[in-house]
Amino acid sequence: MINIILELNKLLDYGLKNKLIQQTDYYYTANRLIDLLKLTEFQELEIPTDYDFYKVMDNILQYAYEQGIIESDSMLYKDLFDSAIMDCLMPRPSEVNQTFWSLYLNDPKEATDYYYNLSQKSNYIRVDRTSKNISWKTPTEYGELDITINVSKPEKDPRDIAKARNVPKTGYPKCVLCRENEGFSGNLNHPSRHNHRIISLKLNNENWYLQYSPYVYYNEHCIVLCENHVPMKINTDTFKRLLDFVDLFPHYFIGSNADLPIVGGSILSHDHFQGGRYEFAMMKQGFKEKFTIKDYSEVEAGIVNWPMSAIRLISANKEDVIKLSERILALWKAYSDPKAGIYAHTDNTPHNTITPITRKINNRYEMTLVLRNNRTTPEHPLGLFHPHSEHHHIKKENIGLIEVMGLAVLPARLKEEIPLIKQALLTDENFSSDSDLHKHQAWLETLRNKYDTFSEDTIDWIIKKEIGEVFKDILAQCGVFKDTESFMRFINLI
Repeated sequence: MINIILELNKLLDYGLKNKLIQQTDYYYTANRLIDLLKLTEFQELEIPTDYDFYKVMDNILQYAYEQGIIESDSMLYKDLFDSAIMDCLMPRPSEVNQTFWSLYLNDPKEATDYYYNLSQKSNYIRVDRTSKNISWKTPTEYGELDITINVSKPEKDPRDIAKARNVPKTGYPKCVLCRENEGFSGNLNHPSRHNHRIISLKLNNENWYLQYSPYVYYNEHCIVLCENHVPMKINTDTFKRLLDFVDLFPHYFIGSNADLPIVGGSILSHDHFQGGRYEFAMMKQGFKEKFTIKDYSEVEAGIVNWPMSAIRLISANKEDVIKLSERILALWKAYSDPKAGIYAHTDNTPHNTITPITRKINNRYEMTLVLRNNRTTPEHPLGLFHPHSEHHHIKKENIGLIEVMGLAVLPARLKEEIPLIKQALLTDENFSSDSDLHKHQAWLETLRNKYDTFSEDTIDWIIKKEIGEVFKDILAQCGVFKDTESFMRFINLI
C-alpha cells in the first residue's frame, strides 16, 4: 500500500533540493498538494536520501488513480495530473521572469542555465523520456550527421482517443504554441501546461516569448514564439527578429522553419522560431564557392558545402546582413529555372521560400539562407524537393529546420523495426509482401549487394551508417540546385 504522506515528503524534499521552493514555501506547498490529492492532513516524516524522483511521481499517480482522483491509469491522464502536481512546486511566471533577467544582467548563459534547469527539474522536460531517444552520429563528407529515433512523444491510448472525441472543442488555447498555454490544465486533446513557464522578450520591438521544447531534440532546444496567433511568414521582420535574438543570446543559434507546406514545419499556424546551444553539421561546414556582392564589401558570402542549397552571409554589419537577406529572399521567391525543375509559381500558388538560420560568432553575424521549393509532380506527389519514395521506409515526413541543419528526427516505429532488419540481414531472410516490413525489402537487397557479409560484430555499425547515408541522400533530394553551375545562375542575380 502506498504511503502517500511519505511520498509527498519526498516530493517536497526534491523541491527544496532543486530550488523549486524555499523553506518558507514548505507548508504552503504541502497544503496545495494535499488539497490536490483530497487529503485532510499532513505531517513531516523522516525520508530516505536515495529516493528516485520518477518513482515518487509514479507512486503519487498510482495513489491518485486508486482513489478515483484520476479516472484512468493511461499515460495521458497521468501526464495531465502530474503537471498539476509539479505546478504546486513552481514559482509564478513573474518570479521566473524576474530571476531570469536578474541573472541575465551578469551573464546571458547564467539566465538560460537557470531556466533550462527549471524546465527539467519541474518535469516540463521529461528527462526520463527524452533520455530514451536513440541517437548516433554518421560520418560523411559533410561532417557528422546526427540521427535520432524519437521515442519520447507518448503514443495515445486507444481508450483516450475514443474519449477525446467527446471533449468539447473550445479553441482555447488556439494551438500548443500560444502564450495562453502557460498554466493551462489541458485535456484529452491538448497537453497540460500547468508547470509551463515562459520568458518575455522583445524582438524587433515586438513581444515574443522564450520556452524550451519538452522533447529536446538537441542541447537546450528552445522555441521562441510570437505573442499573437499569426501564421508563419518569412520576411524582412523575420531577419530582424533572428538577429535581435542572437544579440540577446549570443551563445544560442536561432532559425525558422519555412512558411510553406511540405518544406515547412509541423505548425505553420503560429509564427515561431527554434534555437538552442548546439552546433549542427551544417554550421561546421565552410564555403564550397565564395562570391562577392557589389556595394557589400563588408559581407563575406558564399555557397555552403552542404547537400541542400544554402547561401551564407557573414558580417559585423547587422543592417547589411538584413538587407542582403531581404534581397535574396525577394529574388528567390520570384525565381524560376526550368533546367533545374524550379518554378516560382503554379498559377497563383507560390513555391519558393527560405529556411533561415542565424548565429553570432566573434561579434559577427552569420545568416544561412537555405533555399526551398515545395512543388509537387506526378512522379513525386509529396514533393519534388522532399524525401523521395525510395526513402519513405526510413523517413517520409517533412524536412524542417532541424533536419536542414543535419539532424534526422526519425519515426518511433524504427525502434522496433531495426532489430528485425538486422535479423533479416544476419539470417539472409526476406520480408513477405504482406508484411508491414516489406517496405524495407528493396533496401535489404541494396545492402546485400553492397556488403559481402554481415555479422553480429558489424551489423549495428552497418545499419547506423546506412541510415545516415539515407538521410544524407534525402538532404540532397531536398536541395533545389543539384550542382554549383545551376546554383550560380541564381547567385549571379544577387
